[in-house]
Amino acid sequence: MGHFATQRALRLRNIRAMSATACQTAPVGLISRRSFHAKPELNSAGEAAPVQQDAVLENKQPISVFDSIRERRAKAGKLVAGVAAVSDSDMFKAPSHGKPEARRWDHHLSHEAAVRKPCTLKQAARFLKTPGLISLGGGLPSSEYFPFSEITMRVPTPPDFAEKDNLSAQSPTAQTISIGKYDVRDGKSEYDLSIALNYGQSTGSAQMMRFVTEHTELVYNPPYADWKVCQTVGSTGALEQALRMLCDRDRGDSVLTEEYSFSTALETIGPLGIKTFGVKMDAEGLLPESMDELLTSWDEKARGARKPHVLYTVPSGQNPTGATQGPERRRAVYAVCQKHDVYIIEDEPYYFLQMQSYAGKDAPVPPPPASVDQFLADLVPSLLSMDTDGRVLRMDSFSKVLVPGSRLGWITASAQMVERYVRHAEVANQGPSGFSQVMLWKLLDETWGHEGYLKWLIDLRMNYTRRRNMLLAACEDHLPKDIVSWTPPAAGMFLWLKVDHTKHPDYPQRSLLEIEEDIFNKAIGNGVLCARGSWFRTEPGTPAKDMFFRATFASASEEAMSTAIQRLGAAIQTSYRID
Repeated sequence: MGHFATQRALRLRNIRAMSATACQTAPVGLISRRSFHAKPELNSAGEAAPVQQDAVLENKQPISVFDSIRERRAKAGKLVAGVAAVSDSDMFKAPSHGKPEARRWDHHLSHEAAVRKPCTLKQAARFLKTPGLISLGGGLPSSEYFPFSEITMRVPTPPDFAEKDNLSAQSPTAQTISIGKYDVRDGKSEYDLSIALNYGQSTGSAQMMRFVTEHTELVYNPPYADWKVCQTVGSTGALEQALRMLCDRDRGDSVLTEEYSFSTALETIGPLGIKTFGVKMDAEGLLPESMDELLTSWDEKARGARKPHVLYTVPSGQNPTGATQGPERRRAVYAVCQKHDVYIIEDEPYYFLQMQSYAGKDAPVPPPPASVDQFLADLVPSLLSMDTDGRVLRMDSFSKVLVPGSRLGWITASAQMVERYVRHAEVANQGPSGFSQVMLWKLLDETWGHEGYLKWLIDLRMNYTRRRNMLLAACEDHLPKDIVSWTPPAAGMFLWLKVDHTKHPDYPQRSLLEIEEDIFNKAIGNGVLCARGSWFRTEPGTPAKDMFFRATFASASEEAMSTAIQRLGAAIQTSYRID
């Protein structure tokens, strides 16, 4: 096991230790710990009595991290959280003994973020928990008039996730789960349609907040005490809110990102009146020394913008390049951000799609991790997991690992930054869809549990590894290697193909962009679509030095990928007039 895998294994043991010796302190104030519809005799998770002894098995061995979560829930009692219940991560986290508080980031906030006030009506909803209260205050529709009485779903049972088994009515591995309108009232569940389909808090439901808080602690375990999570409507919406929270056009703010970046992110930043500047990259992603040099030599007059104080980065399986920052690279990037007081937006939709190394088209796919603990230990540490300052806002999403149509994700950041984010969400999207929350909660929390979800991620990783290998094998077979080159991605969904434009017979009479367009159009004519590299350039106004195309191994069937690459290769050969 490598150094950083060992470090993660030690961290997992520390989580177990924290959970096993959890909570010798008294509960905090009940005003933020009680759900709105909790009966006096029932405790919510935040009102649980303190644990009085270490959590150990009969043989006195430390319990697994998953058992420790289950035990913490059991000791806390049934989660009673009704319509519009207030919740935050402090209700569900293990104690943070010895961890420092995050730094304050007031000097990074935009004027818009600094002046936002709490939503009056949402704040008033906290009184709904009062026993015997009859509410005439909030416009919460009666669930009696919701036209949905039940939702039924057929889902796989870990570890058997194959679609053919799930679709088969005779399959013993699939299961049917249902969500009723009044499951909570009837004592069948902790979450139902009457709660999920009504208005809620902008943090999302308490039920789903508990799951993502525990998941964040289990996987990332931020090294400061006052971290929190807030559910989002997906990472694109979260990015737009984070940018408005941190950047101010009137003070000439700008953002740093990789020199090739997610085109939708760039299209989100531009209309806000914020300039974006690209940092040079190599096969491992963003170059910290380039970032340091750029910031050290910053000339506001020449650049037409203030020295950037925000970095937007996709460290794992970067879109579009597929590059993955290793542990030391991430630490170096973080150190540069500390040196120049840069706040980090860490966008990690592909984090769990980290793959085994590619060994060649005839090499067998390596076996999956031996256990979920091994899977977690082998993951490259998140910037969040090394964030001693609280300067990282991490964006997670279920889009790439479950279903993009859920439009559900979450951010993790310091309490100050999450509070400012929530103030914006209260008057913008108001929070994620109730349908999405209750369906994913039913699957992830009540049906699979944390361990089952991680087994799903392992299975997904193996499937994407196989798909990546098939696409790479097709490239080896069908692309002219003297013209096209690539680095096998270690994570994500994308392969970044570099096409040597200097070898084109019409260069330099035709520009790089003209040659790129010619290949793109010929590929379309051949029946294959690849994304043009120029679409992802952070600074399109500067001269392009290299030509790229982005191919994904996520969408097409495995059989179709080889055909698609063959068609792309033919388009390149036609453009280059190769017989």
